[in-house]
Amino acid sequence: MAWQQPSRRMLRDETLIVLALSLGASGVSALISFIGSVTKPGGLKDQAATLNASAAPGRPWLDLAWQLFGIASALVPVVLVAYLLCREGESLRVIGFDRGRPWTDLARGAAVAAVIGSTGIAFYLAARGLGFNLTVVPEALPDVWWKYPVLVLSAVQNAVLEEVIVVGYLLRRLGQLGWSPGTALVASAVLRGSYHLYQGIGGFIGNLVMGVVFVWLYRRWGRVGPLVVAHSLLDIGAFVGYALLAGKVGWLPTP
Repeated sequence: MAWQQPSRRMLRDETLIVLALSLGASGVSALISFIGSVTKPGGLKDQAATLNASAAPGRPWLDLAWQLFGIASALVPVVLVAYLLCREGESLRVIGFDRGRPWTDLARGAAVAAVIGSTGIAFYLAARGLGFNLTVVPEALPDVWWKYPVLVLSAVQNAVLEEVIVVGYLLRRLGQLGWSPGTALVASAVLRGSYHLYQGIGGFIGNLVMGVVFVWLYRRWGRVGPLVVAHSLLDIGAFVGYALLAGKVGWLPTP
């Protein structure tokens, strides 16, 4: 039997369920965290937001198990999206998440990361200096052999989850629901900013702008592949760079 287009209500409900299981829930969590930060005595820059923390201090093998479990379980919504696309006779290839153009994706992603990375650091430092942002601690893992591999895996997981769902899947479903391109762009960008709100106003604004740029690039290239590459490189630079430089350079804020 040929696949039949679901009703608008089913598409809407499906989209809400995917978001509720992934980055929509993260947005609500970040909002609650932000409210807690702004109502806490002291300025935002005097508080810290830690991204990759130890899950079992003093027990490295158990810690590693928790880290890998967290990375794998965070990708389950991507598997769900792949299944939903297959159900309609498509695959992740329809949003450009495949190995069809590896070198083009790599080159474009590296170029995007170079531009956004430099401006992003400057914006973060300025936002924190003005008191709009918490001090972001990209990693607080113990000095064990698996530290850097886990940081790289965590970065790639973030990139795959966010770009597949917030750009590829969400824009496809909103288009099927009849949303205008401009409204869908705003929804995607605001969602991206929302789940970074735990970092402060600066984190929200910076990622909202990044969301606008990424949607524009996706529509121009028709692929999330370069965005996954760019996001991976940005997070690897942030996680590994912090691990190598924290406490050794004066310009990098630490708690």
